[in-house]
Amino acid sequence: MQFPQRFSNLPEYAFPRLRALLADHPAGGPEIAMSIGEPKHAFPDFVAEVLNAHMHEFGQYPPNEGSGELRTAIADWLKRRYRVGLDPETAIMALNGTREGLFNALIALCPEEKHGKPPKVLIPNPFYQVYAVAAAAIGAEPVFVAAPAGNGFLPDYAALPASVLDQAAIVYLCSPSNPQGAIASRDYWGELLHLAEKHDFRIFADECYSEIYRDAPPPGALEIAAETGADPERVVVFHSLSKRSNLPGLRSGFVAGGPAAIREVKRLRAYAGAPLPLPLQRVAERAWADEAHVVANRALYQQKYRIADQVFAGVQGYQSPEAGFFLWLPVDDGEAATVKLWRDTGVKVLPGAYLSREVDGSTPGQDYIRVAMVATSEEMRRGLQAIRDCIY
Repeated sequence: MQFPQRFSNLPEYAFPRLRALLADHPAGGPEIAMSIGEPKHAFPDFVAEVLNAHMHEFGQYPPNEGSGELRTAIADWLKRRYRVGLDPETAIMALNGTREGLFNALIALCPEEKHGKPPKVLIPNPFYQVYAVAAAAIGAEPVFVAAPAGNGFLPDYAALPASVLDQAAIVYLCSPSNPQGAIASRDYWGELLHLAEKHDFRIFADECYSEIYRDAPPPGALEIAAETGADPERVVVFHSLSKRSNLPGLRSGFVAGGPAAIREVKRLRAYAGAPLPLPLQRVAERAWADEAHVVANRALYQQKYRIADQVFAGVQGYQSPEAGFFLWLPVDDGEAATVKLWRDTGVKVLPGAYLSREVDGSTPGQDYIRVAMVATSEEMRRGLQAIRDCIY
């Protein structure tokens, strides 16, 4: 039997690849899991209460686009957070996890051709791996653009040749970025929006880490588009409750953008989507309406930033993240450092190359490891200290 060739060049996904890397090496101590970005802080107290009150709604098919109450709660949050007014009926759709949206929106919105050729999808390198598989699914050409330290860990899309930008249909950007924790500034967003207008492409703004930051809240793509008068159809944003509210198991997020774009995403969703069950939508509705638990959660991560800065003070090349909950630590070789850490200490991290692609013989994450700061502060401090003592 034959299998499709369009996925034949996909590398093994990061975590099976990590398991294979460490399979023949016993842990050098009690495991400290720092490889997966699964939040471990307590989720909001109201979750069980809301869920119990709406258990009977498991007996109903949920609306594909999300309940009106949920979409209104999201619109209200966007207004408070970004001072952007969106119509919950036409500009917002609930997602069964943001990864679903980041994949399916490309299928719904990326044309089969641009100027008579297959479209290009621009992707930061390193990146969240769903971007690449979405491009492969529709036969688009992925263009991996390095996001090095010298550029603030953000891709320099403006430096690409005009011929590449003219052929681009979709441009992904994650801010705050995974894995580096870099924030796209207002100027960066403005310049990217200008490029989108000039070269006629859409921006997919992955803003799932937007509520975990040090000081000032990161600017958002919709916010800058409104301020600059950009065409609202140029921007599609994705948000999640996984990080903001410590609810990764809820599988709840949303996509928002121009009415024409969201109409197409909804149309595909009606055929192929997997809507969130109504009781879980009720929990999500309450979570978007409450900021107290978000503020408390952010304070815990701000404490973790301080711990990381203390542990790695004086380490050459260490750059403290601006936001998010990952450390992007420079090493001689990411795989070798990962194996050594596991074998000598029991600390499990992720090689940076597993989040990157090789381009012209260079892999941007080759000399890094990604460290997730999701454990308790005490356990995290032990893990970070073990990393410093072992490889620095």
